[in-house]
Amino acid sequence: MNTKNLGFNTKVIHSGSFEDQFGSAAVPIYQTSTFKFKNAQEGADCFSGASDGYIYTRIGNPTIRVLEKNVAELENGFDGVATSSGMSAITSVYMALLGSGSHIVSTASVYGPARGVLEKDFSRFDVEADFVSTSDVNNIISAIKANTKVLYIETPANPTMEITDIKACAEIARKHNLILVVDNTFATPYLQKPLDLGADVVLHSVTKFINGHADIVGGIVVTKEKSLYEKIRHAMVYMGCNMDPHQAFLVIRGLKTLALRVERNQENAVKVAHFLETHPKIAWIKYPGLESHPQFELAKQQMSGTGSMISFGVKGGLEAGRKLMDSVHLATLAVSLGGVETLIQHPASMTHAAVSKEDKLKAGISDDLVRLSVGIEDVNDIIADLNQALEKS
Repeated sequence: MNTKNLGFNTKVIHSGSFEDQFGSAAVPIYQTSTFKFKNAQEGADCFSGASDGYIYTRIGNPTIRVLEKNVAELENGFDGVATSSGMSAITSVYMALLGSGSHIVSTASVYGPARGVLEKDFSRFDVEADFVSTSDVNNIISAIKANTKVLYIETPANPTMEITDIKACAEIARKHNLILVVDNTFATPYLQKPLDLGADVVLHSVTKFINGHADIVGGIVVTKEKSLYEKIRHAMVYMGCNMDPHQAFLVIRGLKTLALRVERNQENAVKVAHFLETHPKIAWIKYPGLESHPQFELAKQQMSGTGSMISFGVKGGLEAGRKLMDSVHLATLAVSLGGVETLIQHPASMTHAAVSKEDKLKAGISDDLVRLSVGIEDVNDIIADLNQALEKS
């Protein structure tokens, strides 16, 4: 079925699917490591690229291809590369686009391990990295060097909820011959399409909203053009970062309800954000759907919704925040995000623990910052839980 001109919910259910020989309504799980050839010539053709048949699941698999094609179409990209985790998606991009002597500019509050692997591992191979507040494009321009190859942004950023102007970054990238990569995990293709705004590469931790059920880890990269797709797929294959077929099956199943879940997540988050903003024990709050957010207008321009991720501080600082997190009953104290359940965590000591204290403060990750991923439970129950916990903080 050609789904390119159909609506989002139709695409998310049907894009990438194919007719198998038994007429399965669901995507079959091709749980196999290797694929047999009809004859020696077919095998040779597959290895030479003359045929697009399957060889070995690390290289490609029919179940995984459905997911790759589906997300690529949702992002309006050329094609996708599914990976074993969100970090393997990020690392595949770094490996494909960075080399010895090259330089990358990135969002300062970017996901902790995405920063850590550059600072602790890629630096060993003479790759330089600068991390700046990308919400001010002047910071990006100032950080660009002669050897800069990649501009990597996360918007909304984790966990500061900083919004970066994707169109402006695309113009900077074109002017300086950079590849613009956007981590779209927080927004999903339902709320934001970076490739349409000028990005070259978009990636996701599909562990989060795309799967939405906190039962797998996975990643995906989508490129605008064929050449970048080939580079990133090559890096993924040779590093062995492939997704597992059963893992892909579960992501495909979760993906089908993406729009429905994101709508409910977001509807709840707006109400929770308004509750927190007016609560006497809340010191500050960052949610793109609130007019108090510094990039409120920009979020409205480049996103079709403001999502369900909230960061806030509790009066009394770190200890009050810990008391809050230890006192919730409905919300789950756990890392990750984007599931059907409400999750709460402390980035400074958890997801961004490997980032130095000085760099955390520069990135806006204060000790009192609490991150909330609002789920799809009845919103009155979420608010009541937060309220009773705040009363104890």
